[in-house]
Amino acid sequence: MVPPAPQSGAEFGDLERFRGYLKLLARMQLYAMPESRVDLSGVVQQTLWEACRALESCTVGPAELPAWLRTILGRNIRDELRKAGAACRDVRREQSIEELLGQSWARLESWLASEAASPSAAMIRQEQLLRLAGALDELPDDQRTAVELHHLAGLRVTEVAQRMGRSPAAVGQLLVRALRRLRAALSTLED
Repeated sequence: MVPPAPQSGAEFGDLERFRGYLKLLARMQLYAMPESRVDLSGVVQQTLWEACRALESCTVGPAELPAWLRTILGRNIRDELRKAGAACRDVRREQSIEELLGQSWARLESWLASEAASPSAAMIRQEQLLRLAGALDELPDDQRTAVELHHLAGLRVTEVAQRMGRSPAAVGQLLVRALRRLRAALSTLED
């Protein structure tokens, strides 16, 4: 069952702008389950398709759109894990998918580290998060993985190096190059 949709598709523009954000959250979830064999692009595409389809039953405002999409994404990841046989049929594990997606979003917000005191500030922050997710999606795979594991998943450089099969020095260089690219990409978006 698809959760109730936002108030109107016209208010949110094209849901496509959330693709990078959804891919980032899906990757963060799947990093926590390295044994899973889930098609990331397929899950994101399914989520966007379901969101577009549900836009007729409108009950959520623009500020709630990311949480609404996270709910759909979490359910789709859980369904794919079941199909792939990678997840136990344990209710605690199923609930943890939504919790982990929420934690990933919170880490992403804390990385930007600004307080959203007003509704307009919250919308600006949401747009910044979407831009950051899009910029991360544009990085080369190894740089993106290093940034996501270190800065968003909270792993130490040595743990990232072990996961990626590289030396800590190599991961450090990936992080430096990635952060340089992210700064350039995000400053270009603000101009």
